[in-house]
Amino acid sequence: MNSTGQSLRRICGLIVLCPLFSGCRPALPPPTPLNQLNAQQRSGYRVFQGYCAQCHDDRDSDSLHGPPLLGVFKQPYFPSGAPANDERMRVTLQEGHGLMPPINITSQQTQDLLAYLHTL
Repeated sequence: MNSTGQSLRRICGLIVLCPLFSGCRPALPPPTPLNQLNAQQRSGYRVFQGYCAQCHDDRDSDSLHGPPLLGVFKQPYFPSGAPANDERMRVTLQEGHGLMPPINITSQQTQDLLAYLHTL
């Protein structure tokens, strides 16, 4: 390969890797519209409004008192670095994390909330 070809490959590689090193993330798909939620997700939305909305944004990336939850399960890791999965979120809800206190909700409410969070 000639030097022009090698230079072009390096430039293309930098263009591909630049967003990774600059902290940029690929655009996430938008959340499911509220009028398209199923019954369990709507119930989870109500749980979210009652227990979470005062500290967490769910429909945009603005930070309130806690991190926004838009796309929370669309990334491999939570902002804390923990794996983005239902079990880790259950533990966070039950035990709290950092400034977030534990949330005292039923098992069904937890399942509904998780179903809603997956739509974000």
